[in-house]
Amino acid sequence: MFFIFEVEEIVGVEPKEFEEPLTELAFRKLSSIYEGILDEELGYVIAVIDVEVEEVGVLIPRDPSIYHRARCKLLTYLPLLQEVVEGEVVEITEFGVFVRVGPLDALLHVSQILDDFLSFDKKHSELIGSKTGWKLSVNDKVRARVVAVSISGGKVGLTTRQPYLGKLEWIQQQISPRPPEKSMHS
Repeated sequence: MFFIFEVEEIVGVEPKEFEEPLTELAFRKLSSIYEGILDEELGYVIAVIDVEVEEVGVLIPRDPSIYHRARCKLLTYLPLLQEVVEGEVVEITEFGVFVRVGPLDALLHVSQILDDFLSFDKKHSELIGSKTGWKLSVNDKVRARVVAVSISGGKVGLTTRQPYLGKLEWIQQQISPRPPEKSMHS
């Protein structure tokens, strides 16, 4: 799930930076600190989206910098257990597929895709159900449930073995099955 968090930080301004606009400088410094980090509470920090800086700073003896209190808003992605997400298949392996969900690639293990035996076609980079004939390929869109999250390990596990989850085309087939064909003799 995407979140916006507000955090407080102290921004140091060195003498060579005194001429730069304070808000722009703070935005640049906070972006370099936060963007791209992985934090247990915040999740994956995608971007700094707003910064407010107190105009009056603090001097510390024998330090030429001025320190300003700042508040910034961070756009983050934090996968939640049992959350239903949609993403794009970005890689297929013998053991499963990697699905791009927000800024990360989550693992959809082969045992969690279908109630069907899946064969790995290395040449075409796809998984194929033996009974259903359903295929899962790179660039397919899927809907899945988050079943495991390890922020510190940078790992997210998914499942599609529940009703109305899986490749979006499969879900559509479950929702609106073909009507029975009429026989010519009816």
